[in-house]
Amino acid sequence: MTDTSAGLAAWLRLALVPSVGPESQRALLTAFGLPEAVFASGPRAVAGVIGDKLAAALFEADNAAAIEIALNWAEAPGNAVVTLADPEYPAALLQTADPPCLLYVKGRVELLSRPSIAIVGSRNATAQGLANAEAFAKSLSAGGRAIVSGLALGIDAAAHRGGLDGGAGTVAFIGTGADRIYPARNAALARRIAEEGVIVSEYPLGTPPLQQNFPKRNRLIAGAARGVLVVEAAQKSGSLITARLAGEIGREVFAIPGSIHSPLSKGCHQLIKQGAKLVDDAGDILDELSWGRTAAAAATVEDEPEPELPKAEAAVLKTMGFDPVDTDTLCTRSKLTPEVLFDILLSLELEGRVARLPGGRFQRLS
Repeated sequence: MTDTSAGLAAWLRLALVPSVGPESQRALLTAFGLPEAVFASGPRAVAGVIGDKLAAALFEADNAAAIEIALNWAEAPGNAVVTLADPEYPAALLQTADPPCLLYVKGRVELLSRPSIAIVGSRNATAQGLANAEAFAKSLSAGGRAIVSGLALGIDAAAHRGGLDGGAGTVAFIGTGADRIYPARNAALARRIAEEGVIVSEYPLGTPPLQQNFPKRNRLIAGAARGVLVVEAAQKSGSLITARLAGEIGREVFAIPGSIHSPLSKGCHQLIKQGAKLVDDAGDILDELSWGRTAAAAATVEDEPEPELPKAEAAVLKTMGFDPVDTDTLCTRSKLTPEVLFDILLSLELEGRVARLPGGRFQRLS
């Protein structure tokens, strides 16, 4: 075993004992220095820092097989285990109260040092919410800012796609082992992120998707970025946890407003009432963070002239407004028969002008 792998093995030995959490690990590192010095000091000295029970667990743990698996994984192209002592460790996380002692990284490790903004929101987002998340992410990425999110369905996935398409890349903090893909529906996206962006986990390889790990993971999303943008969120949402954590550590919080009738706008409106900055284009975020607008990120959506609509379709769009609306209401407003209205709505849906929502409702897309 080389000196480098021996040093990493000591980090893994320290981190792979479930009962010895990050707080105890950091206390030992503060007291003794590198992990090799922790183990060289012996159980009695270690017990003086973390107590007899945890010291016994640390020295008696049989995790040689798990260490070997992690070392082999880290040797594969594109994989790395980054420790608190490594220059590649995200500097922003070092400023937080609970940085993991090591991170399992798959992809472009250099992206961990790039200025970044987190974008989070509902897993069950509207079509407009998905479009907003992707457009904001693409614009911010085009301005050189990496996009941080959590690889969940909905807003997270849209943000990652925009970050990749914008050029600066994306960072996905996940709640499973770095060798696991969850949810399965994001498998293709995860593979693309591993090639063009970076996937990061604090959890040991093989860790399944355990419910309690995802809220904990949110502190890394909040801590790794300069600010957090919430696109769509219900009032009881994990995205609001991320926003709260961001505010507690001095990060900026941004929110996109929506319809007062939409449940997925309630969380964003709540954040705005509490002091989050209302934004309606990517430039607002760049200005607030003093990053400066660039030509690439000056607008959230490219200014392209839209083709002129037939008179009937334009009339229905105008009648619809921008809030979700049911077909009975549209019939009343437009004075059209259901048959004629459905034909027009189908055309608008195929053209990407409206989205069909649950409950027989439709919403106009910008």
